[in-house]
Amino acid sequence: MQTSIDRSSLLPFYHQLKQILLDEIERRKLQPGDRLPGDHELCRTYEVSRTVVRQALNELESEGVIERIKGRGTFISSPKTAEGLVQSLTGLYEDVAARGGELRSDVRRLEVVPADAQVAAELQREPGHPVIVIERLRFVNEEPWVLTTTHVPQEVAPGLLDEDLSRQSLYALLEDKYGVQLVKGRRSVEAATASAELARSLGVGQGAPVLVLRNVSFGADGRPVESFVAFHRGDRSRFEVELTRRGEGPVHPLVIVTD
Repeated sequence: MQTSIDRSSLLPFYHQLKQILLDEIERRKLQPGDRLPGDHELCRTYEVSRTVVRQALNELESEGVIERIKGRGTFISSPKTAEGLVQSLTGLYEDVAARGGELRSDVRRLEVVPADAQVAAELQREPGHPVIVIERLRFVNEEPWVLTTTHVPQEVAPGLLDEDLSRQSLYALLEDKYGVQLVKGRRSVEAATASAELARSLGVGQGAPVLVLRNVSFGADGRPVESFVAFHRGDRSRFEVELTRRGEGPVHPLVIVTD
């Protein structure tokens, strides 16, 4: 375990410092929220320039190991919940459970409403078609994580209004109780900032970064059976995508949308 900068090594100083800090975090068994030494202290301890310290910390931050809070310092970050973006049609409940976490939902809204133009287009129904709207503030290990608004055509799951959605997977419920076969989905992700209302719900500052995930799920007959928009805390979530080069099947190019 390296404890000091080896000035005869061909490895850059910032890379060595990064590994030293990782070893120190493991040795001391530091936990999320624990504070690391400040930039100046690291410079003195390891006899390196501030540029070296900043580059090492920047890499640790980009990898999700630490978070730097202006005016407060550098802290061990909470592990981010990863959600598969395109590889499989799963919901947050399955993703969190697969990683040993606990998910619960505060169901803020559960009612039948007429579909507006956007929801109707997503679900391939006529405007005004009755849809069930579900708004949930979702907590991972009792910390607010994501605010989700879901729409399901009423005929797809007519008894959904009577279900307790606080601690169960909507996808599992649709499949197991209502016989909905979820075959494929279309998802997109974009960056945004939290409005005052969203910030209060997620427990972050107004203007904090959020990841906006949009999804439409399709049944065996090719028609949409569910759509949602989810606002994820940017400091607690990441999305994973597996890529292949020139694999079998059609190529779907990256689409960049500008306003």
